[in-house]
Amino acid sequence: MEYVIGIVLAAFVSLGSTLVGFDRDRAFYPVVIVVIALLYVLFAVMGNSQDALVRELIPITLFLATAVLGFRRSLWWAVLGLAAHGLFDLTHAGMIHNPGVPSWWPAFCLSYDLVAAGYLAWLLRSDRVAVAPERGDGVVILGNADRCGETCEPIVNACLREGAAIIERRR
Repeated sequence: MEYVIGIVLAAFVSLGSTLVGFDRDRAFYPVVIVVIALLYVLFAVMGNSQDALVRELIPITLFLATAVLGFRRSLWWAVLGLAAHGLFDLTHAGMIHNPGVPSWWPAFCLSYDLVAAGYLAWLLRSDRVAVAPERGDGVVILGNADRCGETCEPIVNACLREGAAIIERRR
């Protein structure tokens, strides 16, 4: 039953995110990886196990790295992170004793992660989501923005009008 719930929930969240538009932001799936990786910290705290908490930090760090790479470089890293987390769930109990992990969690999370990874891969292959950040995504404010004074509203436009070139498009 855990597998079915994981599959249905992942399909619901993935399709719902597309319909609502959450996954238009390239941060969506990397944030999903961060959340699912950090749940093992919650389980260690629930199980009152400092040993599990410390041991969970190594895989958590690896999954956080895939999330960052997925966001900054290519969402294929997020696909890899989700799929790898599903396999991690399958083998977790053999590597780390974490008494707070519910007995149903590995099967649920395995199925959720694999469906989410598959859905994201489909989005990427069908060009529904950009694989990598586009040049010029985001705006970075450089310099000392407060030199514009209190009259800056909004601060970026006011600073530009006053000739303080503090905006640069990020590559």
